[in-house]
Amino acid sequence: MDDDVLTIGAYEEGDIVEMIAIEKDSFPTPWSENIFRNEMTSPISRMLIGRAEKRRRGGVWGYIVYWRVDDEIHLHNVAVRRDMRRKRIASRLLEEAIRRSRLEGARMAILEVRRSNLPAQGMYRKFGFAVEGIRPGYYRDTGEDALIMRADLSLILPEGGVAIGAAEEKDG
Repeated sequence: MDDDVLTIGAYEEGDIVEMIAIEKDSFPTPWSENIFRNEMTSPISRMLIGRAEKRRRGGVWGYIVYWRVDDEIHLHNVAVRRDMRRKRIASRLLEEAIRRSRLEGARMAILEVRRSNLPAQGMYRKFGFAVEGIRPGYYRDTGEDALIMRADLSLILPEGGVAIGAAEEKDG
């Protein structure tokens, strides 16, 4: 992240323009401004922003959107600005979302990911997510299947990763 530091915190009103730009660059069917605004006002929705502490290279580097329902979180959207990818920003956002969710009492996490999105699947596996099913034709833009991945949050270490032996127990 060069000479600046990543900070993760709450959404600020001025972030939406950069978030939409990242969204459009990251997904074939990006969320609209209205979808983001609905998430911002939903009582179950949580949104975290990763930003440059000094803001010299632009404010928003990435974001994560998830729902907190009962003892579970449902991850909806993670995106990182193209020039800031491969710097663990998505992982740090996911770590913070998990940390905060555990403090709120969440015990499980679930998400859908494109079958073709191998980099995202790899990141989620490092956090203990495992494929538990498939949603055929889930993505309307291409008809691509989604893999349903789930993780037990009690097995995820505070700095990300999975407790030793936990992945083997799930696979075995």
